[in-house]
Amino acid sequence: MFSPTPLNLPPFKAKISKKNNAIYIFDELRKKNLVLTPEEWVRQHWINYLSLNKNYPKSLMNIEGGLKLNNLQKRSDLLIYNSNGHKIVLAEFKAPHIKITQQVFEQIANYNTVHRIPYLVVSNGINHYYCKINFKTESYEFLEDLPSYNELG
Repeated sequence: MFSPTPLNLPPFKAKISKKNNAIYIFDELRKKNLVLTPEEWVRQHWINYLSLNKNYPKSLMNIEGGLKLNNLQKRSDLLIYNSNGHKIVLAEFKAPHIKITQQVFEQIANYNTVHRIPYLVVSNGINHYYCKINFKTESYEFLEDLPSYNELG
């Protein structure tokens, strides 16, 4: 059974429940209880952090958006849109015990060949990486922090 790990993100009042020997966390975006896995623990922390600390509207967040990559159906962990409906942030989350490796960066980069989103976040709840993509120059740069919603214009 999953026991929540303290993360390198601000704590929040998670709505945790137990039913039939399973532990659930309430997802504010999908408005339903989800099985509390280590990865879901990280994702729910990020949703709250982005909303409360970075002013990203929850109404513009989409969990597990589907995409087709090399004829395979994949799911991105979190997509964030701007008020014009353009995708602005793509996030990939891992469980706290999973190391962020080159393979994880390749996974989000592959997803982004489909999405073409300017800001990427990779996190296991302990270590966080932020990247800005410049599609015109086909380059990228790592950032110290993810800009707030208001800073993205």
